[in-house]
Amino acid sequence: MTTTLWTRTFLLLCTAQFFGSAQHALLQPTFPLYITSLGGTPFQVGLVLACFAVTSVVFRPIIGGWADQWSEPGVSLCGLTLLSLAVLLCLIPLAEATMFANALRGIGWAAMSAAGYSMLAQSAPPERRGEASGYYSGVQASGTILLPAVALWLIAAPFGGFRVVFAAAFGLAATGTIAAVALKRHMPPRDKNHRAAPMGPWWQEILSVLDREIILASVLSFMSHVTFPAVASFLVLYARELQIDNIGWFYVVSGATSILARPTLGKVSDKIGRGRALLACFILETIGLVLLAFAGNLFTLIISGALYMLGLAMSSSTTLAIAMEQAKPERRGRAMATFSIALPLSNGVGALICGSLVQWFDFFAMYLILAALGAGGLAIVIANRKRLK
Repeated sequence: MTTTLWTRTFLLLCTAQFFGSAQHALLQPTFPLYITSLGGTPFQVGLVLACFAVTSVVFRPIIGGWADQWSEPGVSLCGLTLLSLAVLLCLIPLAEATMFANALRGIGWAAMSAAGYSMLAQSAPPERRGEASGYYSGVQASGTILLPAVALWLIAAPFGGFRVVFAAAFGLAATGTIAAVALKRHMPPRDKNHRAAPMGPWWQEILSVLDREIILASVLSFMSHVTFPAVASFLVLYARELQIDNIGWFYVVSGATSILARPTLGKVSDKIGRGRALLACFILETIGLVLLAFAGNLFTLIISGALYMLGLAMSSSTTLAIAMEQAKPERRGRAMATFSIALPLSNGVGALICGSLVQWFDFFAMYLILAALGAGGLAIVIANRKRLK
């Protein structure tokens, strides 16, 4: 089996994933500001973000089975098309319209992600899966370097506003759709020896969402990402409360840290072992969240965000490598769909937790409680250290 990683298939896969993920990065700081500009509360912001997670989780088992039965590139193409079209509903200045648009985006994201993970597991050389996961997750996160700052700039620009941001979000996902068309043409045919079992009724597919081999990787991915909305979305509201300007630099530095670290940290997890890599992940995330609670200026926010994103980068590469190692070829679509549920579920649950904590307490309490959640992930790694060797 070839050990070449940078094939045309891998490049097209990364390109399609970049533009789909870039749309998400552009909208992360946009939705909280947009909903509050319409008179919404932090809790309503959490609801809007959670709508994305709910549909992404509920429909993912069906989409994973569909990818096994039909075509992973075809499912990815459908997902990116839906991401493009759904964002146009945000042009309607109603919080309810944005909730519905985000729910549709969740379905599109589920298709893009589940099919993408399955194609990555199919194309990555076994001995380079950690490295492949690092590059892949790095490409997905690369939009976070500049696009959140670009979104904030477009909102405030004289020629800009929320409509301009939503139009740009449409363009990014539409470009990803074009890459997905090329990927569908160049993806190698599936191994005929690994035929998928026939799909059952839709309700049975939803109830059979959990693939046992992937549960540990999914739980660890969930625990490492459940605090992410506090850094990606709610931080703009936190900075506004602290009266800190130029918050776009926070997203530039934290995004650059994430993208530059992921390929290297993916190689590190191949060498030092998955368990040790995950220990480092949760320690860095916990420290970053505690520092955010006590931040009083832009510099402290940036250092806190960089530490947090280092931990998140380590987790993304490591948990994805674990999932690829455990997934059975004949159930790869369903298995990777199970794993990919962890990300939107964690974002949805995390958004509701963040919105509720800010509504009931304040940002200081929110970041300290989320730091305790990070410590909980550390306990899970320690309890499963033998399985992670």
